[in-house]
Amino acid sequence: MRRVPLLPTLLVCLAVAAMIALGFWQLDRRTQKQNALAVYAANVLQPTVTIDNGNADASLLFRHARSACQAVTAWRRQGGRGIKGAQGWRQIATCRTQANDTLLVDMGVTPDPMFRPHWPGGVVSGTLTRAPDHRPLIASVFDPAPQPLMLVSDQAAPGLEPSAPPDISTVPNNHLAYAVQWFLFAGVAIIIYVLALRLRTRGAPQPMAR
Repeated sequence: MRRVPLLPTLLVCLAVAAMIALGFWQLDRRTQKQNALAVYAANVLQPTVTIDNGNADASLLFRHARSACQAVTAWRRQGGRGIKGAQGWRQIATCRTQANDTLLVDMGVTPDPMFRPHWPGGVVSGTLTRAPDHRPLIASVFDPAPQPLMLVSDQAAPGLEPSAPPDISTVPNNHLAYAVQWFLFAGVAIIIYVLALRLRTRGAPQPMAR
């Protein structure tokens, strides 16, 4: 019987160990996400909070908030959906706040991609969510910092329809499925390697009888 090859076996063991570790990491992420979702659900029932910038605590997500937009310094467009369900272009204002800081405010949706909002600013209230992330996937991998908070206004700017408010049900929580996948990958890797060793043993030349 041939000896088990040392280097391939070591590499397979390391790969299996890494897959199992990733599985447990996903289980830990699932617990964290469940805790976060519980906080978000509680935020919906909390009173309105005042914020001065998009760097506010992420625990405020899905909470109703208020801010004062002293001036709109820029506009950006993003695909989105109105409160009545129609698809269109969200008009997101970059606001300068009383604290001389920056806050993004979603001021509503229009079906016209060429529409230019005319909203100079003012007191605005709505629901907090994450700002859209336009970074390429590879950039987000090397810079995992979350996007700043954005206020989705209850009242739209003139000529716009209010954007659909953030929905907690859209927050993904598929970490259990990912964990099961990693554990399955580890099990399949072990099975394949054991079968490969058996085939290798059967294919080995037998010693000559004297």
